[in-house]
Amino acid sequence: MRRLAALVGLLSLVPATAAWGAELDELLTRGNEATYSAEQTISCSTPDGVRDAVVRITQTEGELRVSSSVTDEVEVAAGGGTWSVRRGDGLVAETAVDAGEKEKAVPLYTVEEEEAVEYLGRAAMSYLLIRDGEPRGELTFDDETGALVEAITFTLDGEIYCERRFISIESEIDTVSALDTEAATEASGTSPVVVETSQLPEEVSGFELLDQYEDEDGLRFSYYSDGFFSFAVFETETPVELPEAVSVDLESGHYARAFAAGQVTYVWETVVGGMALVGDLPPDFHEAVLAEMPHPQDPGFFRRWWRNLFG
Repeated sequence: MRRLAALVGLLSLVPATAAWGAELDELLTRGNEATYSAEQTISCSTPDGVRDAVVRITQTEGELRVSSSVTDEVEVAAGGGTWSVRRGDGLVAETAVDAGEKEKAVPLYTVEEEEAVEYLGRAAMSYLLIRDGEPRGELTFDDETGALVEAITFTLDGEIYCERRFISIESEIDTVSALDTEAATEASGTSPVVVETSQLPEEVSGFELLDQYEDEDGLRFSYYSDGFFSFAVFETETPVELPEAVSVDLESGHYARAFAAGQVTYVWETVVGGMALVGDLPPDFHEAVLAEMPHPQDPGFFRRWWRNLFG
């Protein structure tokens, strides 16, 4: 489960690229195609306290790299519909996310243009993102590059949940080389395969299931998005451990939960194994989404004993 723990801890560093609605899609697509390097602060007010981080971002030719400004041990890279996680000893995992041709008849989000602003001494434009009549995000895009330089997300009651801000940006950078595909394949083993059948819902609280994969070890990865916020669900054959988690009791059952800057993780046990949900969802979405997923279940003494002995 060490590999899964690495994915759970880093998945949401990669921004969601699936978006419905012409205006939002156009804004995010231009941002995803921008070339720049930047340093970003992330600060989130969660039910378990404030979570902060500082990260370095480099994006060029459709490839995004995110790493900690504190340590070079971990790096996330995304581009061309794929994402991967690297540590100092090589590739941890790699997979792909593809929204295909899915498009909502009525987009969940509407975008209201607010005003031209100056951000870090550069011309920028701010927008208000609205879902179900309520503001859920305030986005600021750099005019020159199209990069999303500031993103503030809100809870349903209008309180600020997370703030992501560039504190520096440089649009003239050296080209960043793409990931070594052969090395990635060798390090990660067999590429994941598409899942044909699933126990997970196709849609939950406006979030649509966009893609599912399973690797050779039986780890399943499912990706959901409502066009802006997103989350992934992992299904494993063994329970998932979450260090420094708090216990949470919801109507659907008992979970372990941990917040990090920009993400939340829930893990729980089922009769057949373990599950984890990782996403950038504001807290008011959590209970409704988890209620539609397979609920926590005690596997029983003998099954737990067998797992402890043989994994």
